[in-house]
Amino acid sequence: MHADTSLINVDFVDRQLWSRILSEAEKASVQDIFMAPILMTCIKDARDLPGAIIGRIAGLLSSPQPSASLHTALHALLDEDTRILSAAAFDLVAVLERDPATTRALHVVLHAKGFLALQTHRFANALWKSGRTEFALYLQGCASRVFQVDIHPAARLGVGIFLDHATGIVIGETSIVEDNVSILQNVTLGGTGKETGERHPKVRSGVLIGAGASILGKIEIGANARIGAGSVVLKPVTRGTTVAGVPARVVRQDRSSEPSRTMDQVFDEGKPLYDVGL
Repeated sequence: MHADTSLINVDFVDRQLWSRILSEAEKASVQDIFMAPILMTCIKDARDLPGAIIGRIAGLLSSPQPSASLHTALHALLDEDTRILSAAAFDLVAVLERDPATTRALHVVLHAKGFLALQTHRFANALWKSGRTEFALYLQGCASRVFQVDIHPAARLGVGIFLDHATGIVIGETSIVEDNVSILQNVTLGGTGKETGERHPKVRSGVLIGAGASILGKIEIGANARIGAGSVVLKPVTRGTTVAGVPARVVRQDRSSEPSRTMDQVFDEGKPLYDVGL
């Protein structure tokens, strides 16, 4: 499911991004004196990229617990398992590469709620797998209220995931989202009723899911598929296929590129994915 990162020097990538963020924070502090103390607290006082992410999450999710308490608890979790935020750099780079509105890595850490919700989930998932379900569900609930992103702690997510805008995204308990997937706002990966066991979608690598789409049930969305905005998907989608409509139907097949990276949501004829004349 996860990309093979054994050949990638993750520490080096983290250091590069952290150096960039520190430089951007310094420039922003000079440009706007109001932001200086905020950037000091959020960025300059942190020792590294994971520290900055933890501080931002703790500050936003702390109520009703004091921020310092959650900050300490998250750091303790990371000390126990450094893999929790090992994908953070890949997720951050995904935002920079796929969102033309984001030009600074600093902005991702401070403001991109999809990125922050995703990192919160990585802590919740680690807690869930270790049997600390109450803490995991607490983080899920806080993230849902603050970021408007509801990801069950048991959901399995890959690396290099981009939650664009993110408001209203729901990812159910037995969902699987593989590497390099892009998901826009108001997307649901849900069940079809009250069935138990494996009941949520499996989204393979490179998939692009348009805004407002609902993918329901134990179905597979093949690698490099595209799901049109507003679609309701109830059947499996094969690799490289574009589907759109209510219910979704095939509008194109055999795409070889990763639509999640290109963010291409328009047909060759110039029609957006939701305009299929159904």
